[in-house]
Formats: sequence, structure tokens, C-alpha cells
Amino acid sequence: QVRLVESGGGLVQAGGSLRLSCAASGGTVRSYAMGWFRQAPGKERTFVATISWSGAMTRYADSVKGRFTISRDNAKNTVYLQMNSLKPEDTAVYYCAADQTQRHTIVELKEYDYWGQGTQVTVSS
Repeated sequence: QVRLVESGGGLVQAGGSLRLSCAASGGTVRSYAMGWFRQAPGKERTFVATISWSGAMTRYADSVKGRFTISRDNAKNTVYLQMNSLKPEDTAVYYCAADQTQRHTIVELKEYDYWGQGTQVTVSS
């Protein structure tokens, strides 16, 4: 059973940066598609970014394109989300997810098999 643990969240001023990490344990995710999602208070969980098993392919939500970068280090069983030029509307709990059946990028939340517990990101204006 794969376990995902996010870290790196916190409070940052608008325009600042944060780097989220998602460490996998209990199994390797090196052949899995991985993704980041976020959920603001009172709203549904939405797609942020996804990366293929090799890291060669990535996709982003329009709202974060050009500001966020997803990457992975399969040797460390870890996925990252570099967030730059943060805005107050980026405030949310950020979740990491893994899909054990697919190797390419996945946008659909329901396709993912494993989820982390989330890490809070708060951007002040």
C-alpha cells in the first residue's frame, strides 16, 4: 500500500514562492502518473498539475500555467511542486496523488488511486 506524505506548505506573501514535496513510502511510484490537486475552503478539489512516470510530460491548470512547475525524482520516490508568483487565490490545501494503473499525465481526480493527507498553503495579500 503506497503512502503519500506532503510537506512544504506554509504562509507566504503574495508574489512569494513555496516548494511542495510529496514523498512516497510503502512502495515505489516511479512507474506511476502523479498529480497535485488543491481544495479551497467551501470548494471542490481541483486539478493543479500532473506528470508522467518519466517526467517527460506535464500538464497544468490554466490558472497556474507559467507560475507552477511539477517535477519528480524517481530515485527518491518524490514529486515536487514549485510554486512561484503566488497569489491569494492560490490559498488552499494541496494534495498529492498517484495513479498506479497509468503512466502518462492524468487530469481527472477520480482516476487517482492514492492520496496524501494534504498540506496547507496560505498566501496573504
